[in-house]
Amino acid sequence: MPADTKHWTQALESADLDEGAHWPVVVEGRSICLYRAAGAVYATDDVCSHGHANLSDGYLEGYEIECPFHQGRFDIRTGEPTQMPCTEAIATFPVEEHDGFVWIAVR
Repeated sequence: MPADTKHWTQALESADLDEGAHWPVVVEGRSICLYRAAGAVYATDDVCSHGHANLSDGYLEGYEIECPFHQGRFDIRTGEPTQMPCTEAIATFPVEEHDGFVWIAVR
């Protein structure tokens, strides 16, 4: 488990998140989408800030997740919108991999 002062929760086995994949999880009651891009793992809210669709139902290309509702996009590293009609960022969360698991800090 990560050794800093954040509250970390085990979210998924690392082997379940292939390169270029994304996966929905619920951590402490919050819907989160995990992504693996260029070997690193990222985590954002799973709900689009524009159309309230699940981003885990969208299309991941590089570091961008495309919302399945209106095809707006977000950078999974920062949560910032990269394509209209999305204009409001989504939350991102610290993620680490240890002992074969993905860990998320949501608070």
